[in-house]
Amino acid sequence: MIESLLPGYVACAATREESVPDGTLFPEEEALVARSVRKRRNDFATARACARRAMGRLGLEPVAVLHGKRGMPLWPEGIVGSLTHCDGYRAAALARAADVLSLGVDAEPHAPLPEGVGELVVRPSERERFAGPPAGEAGGIHWDRLLFSAKESVFKTWYPLTLTELDFDEADLTFHREDEDGATAGGTFTARLLRTDPALPPVLDGKWRVEEGIVATAVLLRPDWRDS
Repeated sequence: MIESLLPGYVACAATREESVPDGTLFPEEEALVARSVRKRRNDFATARACARRAMGRLGLEPVAVLHGKRGMPLWPEGIVGSLTHCDGYRAAALARAADVLSLGVDAEPHAPLPEGVGELVVRPSERERFAGPPAGEAGGIHWDRLLFSAKESVFKTWYPLTLTELDFDEADLTFHREDEDGATAGGTFTARLLRTDPALPPVLDGKWRVEEGIVATAVLLRPDWRDS
């Protein structure tokens, strides 16, 4: 799914398995999850297995993927990327910094958000756009979960460039539906940033897709965005 949302020069790898044969961790990675519960360890390991597959597709040797503040993955010099994991899906997307300034990907179960979470995620202007049928009945899309995922992708694009927080209510999103085939749907979205930073444009563009019980989103910012 993730690869369908990104251009060909982004190396993607994904799995729907809870654990994978090539999910062995480097010692320094193992130290990060030594006391974690099994699910956390599996998510961590499978996401990094995907990252190393993506590295191979870029012609890179596999290396450990540690993390900094806010869980930001630490990539080899000259590489940018993003990881995501949820029940039923783990993925990595990597690119060379010459091609991509920053990117963010996210995957979530295609189901309504837990009670109370939507109030923290959805802005009043966004709620008005989604007004009408309950979530899950508006064309079969759980728009609240899609919105959550898209804002996660926006944050993952924002944070490595600014190293500052971006709250859910500091991005205003509009979705466009362009593709539908039975249980599969997709399209694009725009994210208007309500807190700006010179490292990024005031509006970020992204893509989304719903397929086989998963909603996936991606945002990509090119190094030449100021020239566009």
